[in-house]
Amino acid sequence: MVLLLICQVLAMTVWFSSTAALPQIVRSEPLSDFRIAAMTSAVQIGFVVGTLVSAGLRLPDRVDPRALFLVSAVSAGVLTAGLATVPPAGGLAIGLRVAAGVCLAGVYPIGLRIAATWASGDLGWLMGLLVGALTLGSASPHLVLAATYGLADWRWVYLVAACAACASGLLITQIGLGPRQVATPRIALAAATLAWRSAPMRLANLGYLGHMWELYALWAWIGAFFHASFAAAGTAQTGSLAGLATFAVIGAGALGAGLGGICADRVGRTATTMAAMAGSASCALVMGWLFAGPPVLLIALGIVWGITVIADSAQFSASIAELSDPSTVGTMLTIQTSAGFFLTLFSIQLMGPVVATFGWPGGFSMLAVGPILGCWAMARLRTHPAARTLAGGLR
Repeated sequence: MVLLLICQVLAMTVWFSSTAALPQIVRSEPLSDFRIAAMTSAVQIGFVVGTLVSAGLRLPDRVDPRALFLVSAVSAGVLTAGLATVPPAGGLAIGLRVAAGVCLAGVYPIGLRIAATWASGDLGWLMGLLVGALTLGSASPHLVLAATYGLADWRWVYLVAACAACASGLLITQIGLGPRQVATPRIALAAATLAWRSAPMRLANLGYLGHMWELYALWAWIGAFFHASFAAAGTAQTGSLAGLATFAVIGAGALGAGLGGICADRVGRTATTMAAMAGSASCALVMGWLFAGPPVLLIALGIVWGITVIADSAQFSASIAELSDPSTVGTMLTIQTSAGFFLTLFSIQLMGPVVATFGWPGGFSMLAVGPILGCWAMARLRTHPAARTLAGGLR
């Protein structure tokens, strides 16, 4: 599990490498809003395509997950390194980001699949650790940006992420599979539809969708919010401070993911997810109104938001793993992540026009709609008889 966590951190540095690099890019090369949005969403589009193909072929349950992780991570690293050699937001760069997203479909859900093979009464904790690793990996490009802001070229962000992803692919070969690994030799398309035909899994997936509506839009836009807010407040070293603040907000989610896993295993999946979503929705409703306020206050609230927004994430995956037949766990997890990341395309893109029209209070309040609806879905699941199979039962 320690090796798996390291692999996940290293591989997921690819995800937000463009988001972190863009502030440096636009300083030297002005970009249209369309180009910026395309670079932000390209990896999401690729990830959705990749997960749909992976789930349709049931690759997570039919192929050795370590081999799939190896090929996917190294490919994502090579593609990301290519970004340092092409115009920063041209058609080729966007294409490389889409392709990298396709490859990441063989990283994040596959890591969850490997963790599930080792679970024995601590599934929420293990899944929480994996999501914590995803969070740290996603935050790390912002740390690279903060350390090199104004000193080094934006290409360094891509090169560091590429090296990290390739290293994770090599390291995954040293990991063993647990006793809960069950091979599925054939493709069965009907199994993929079970994620929506089964009422309890549908409710768990709806809760996940509410969570995802908020999560990646926050991660994609919190850096821009800090840049604009600190500049409006006249804060010195705005770029470097905004990079560190963004890393702190996203990186703090690693703590939230781990704590959420412990709470879910002991208190219950539904109770933990509802509490986390209520907390993150509250932060979303408040944050925008503090624009141009004291940086210390903004960063403090942002860290609380960063913790609560991810504390429930792994528990939706754990719920699906507990509700699924062991032979379909990998496919069900991949379908869940595919649907969630597809939804993020809309919330990320909507933030721009909503903020332009209603300001940051309107933009962040829009994100709060997701976790509020997610609370409703998990409350429904809480009363379903199948909830007895989840950690904590009906609690």
